[in-house]
Amino acid sequence: MTRVAFIGLGNMGSGMAANQAKAGREVVAFDLSADALARAKEQGMTPAASAGEAVKDADIVITMLPAGEHVRDVHIQAILPNARKDALLIDCSTIDVDSARTVSRDASMQGFRSADAPVSGGTAAATGGTLTFMVGCREQDFPEFEEALKPMAKAIIHAGDSGAGQAAKICNNMLLGISMIATSEAFALAEALGLDAQKFFDISSKASGQCWSMTSYCPWPGPVPAAPSNRDYEGGFAAAMMLKDLKLAQDAAESSGAPTPLGGAAEALYAELVRAGHGNRDFSIILQMLRGTLPLNRE
Repeated sequence: MTRVAFIGLGNMGSGMAANQAKAGREVVAFDLSADALARAKEQGMTPAASAGEAVKDADIVITMLPAGEHVRDVHIQAILPNARKDALLIDCSTIDVDSARTVSRDASMQGFRSADAPVSGGTAAATGGTLTFMVGCREQDFPEFEEALKPMAKAIIHAGDSGAGQAAKICNNMLLGISMIATSEAFALAEALGLDAQKFFDISSKASGQCWSMTSYCPWPGPVPAAPSNRDYEGGFAAAMMLKDLKLAQDAAESSGAPTPLGGAAEALYAELVRAGHGNRDFSIILQMLRGTLPLNRE
C-alpha cells in the first residue's frame, strides 16, 4: 500500500488528505492543531506526533502550508533529515517562486525528487477531489508526480521546471483577482444605470464580457446558486488569501521587471477590503465594497 505523509490540515489540506485516504492509500498526517489531527483520525488517517515522524517510511510527502517560510522550515528541519531518499516530495502551498526554487534545490542536493504543485479550485474542489494542479518539476519526473496527485485532482498540468507551478499559480490568481473586480464593477454600474442584475447576467454570460468570475462565481447573489454570494460570502476563497496571492504577484512583478498596473490596483483594493475587517469572507464580496454597502467595522 502506498504510504502518504500529509503535513498541513487546514481548510484545503484536510480535504486533500482525506481524498488520499479514500483512494486506499495509508495516510500519516501532521498538523499543529489537535482538532485537525482528531478529524484526520476520524477520516481514517493516522495522526503523527511531529512532521519528522509523519514522513518516515512515506512513499509520498505532501505539504500544504501558509507561506514560504513554513515550507522552507519544515523541509530543512523535518522532511529532508527524515524522509526516504526515494520519496516524492510535493509542496502544494501557494508561496513565492524563490522559496519554491530554494526548496527544490535543497532537496535535489540531498538526492530527492521534488515538485511545487499549487492548486486552483478552492475548498469545495479540495473536498471533492477536483482540484487543478500546476506542477513545477523535471519533465522526466512528472508522470510519477501526476500519479501521486490523482486522488485529489480534476486536472494536473506540467508547467515547467521547479518554480514554474508557483509562477503559473501567481499569474492565474492575479488574473482572477482583476477579473472579479471588473465583474463587480460592471454589476455596480449596471445597477446604477437601472439594469436588472439577472438580466445583465443573462446577457454578459453569453456575450464578450463572459468570464469565470461571471459565469461560475458570480459576485451578485442569485444568478449562480453555488457561488458564495448566495451564502452571505461565507466559505469559498477568503479575501485575505486573495490579497496574499496578489502580494506575491506584485513581488514577482517587481523582481522580474514586469509591468502589472491592474495587478497593483487589485492588490490595493483587496488590501482596503481586508483592512475593513472582511478578510475571512469570500473574495467576491469586493462587489459590496464597490457598491458602498459593506460595513467597515466587522472586526
